Amino acid sequence: MSIVVRDVQAHELDSILELNNAAGPSILPLDAARLRRLHDTAEYFRVAERDEAMVGFLIGFGSGSGHDSSNYAWFGAHYPEFFYIDRIVVASRRRGGGVGRAFYADVQSYAEVRYPLLTCEVFVEHDNDPVRLFHGGFGFREVGQHVMPGTDLRASMLVKDMCSYPWVRDTYGGRLPDTAWLRPRQLPAGAPLPGVTA
Repeated sequence: MSIVVRDVQAHELDSILELNNAAGPSILPLDAARLRRLHDTAEYFRVAERDEAMVGFLIGFGSGSGHDSSNYAWFGAHYPEFFYIDRIVVASRRRGGGVGRAFYADVQSYAEVRYPLLTCEVFVEHDNDPVRLFHGGFGFREVGQHVMPGTDLRASMLVKDMCSYPWVRDTYGGRLPDTAWLRPRQLPAGAPLPGVTA
């Protein structure tokens, strides 16, 4: 019954695409080419398993990565360094069972040693009060709103301060210890390296 969060594997992309496009109106749909690009460039791309079945995924990018999302660009215009959660999807049958919290604990542990802010957005439309409450309960606060071009969707732009980041930066500078849990994601061969700041 435990939740396992681990790096994605390329052969899982079809399942991830299906999971994403079944998530409902609060998640923008993807096609296979876009998902492949996310796979090849995301600094953080992890899946969650429960009872040996995939139950969700989370994709994220650090500042300086060149990610092409307008929401990412909004954060880039307002903050010099941040880690951006591009999307998190949890299978509908598993919502409310701790998968989202497991993802956010995992992505926070990744971000807090590399970036001063963890960022994301939540659509204001689509009756997203439970999602906004989840983020508020996890320490996020709204710092603005952004209307996504070509969609008319308004997003609440959220940030969470990474309290450990200043200490890690001052103690380790730009070189984190070579420890398994601190190693960055291995991108597919030939993929550009993300713009990681430390």
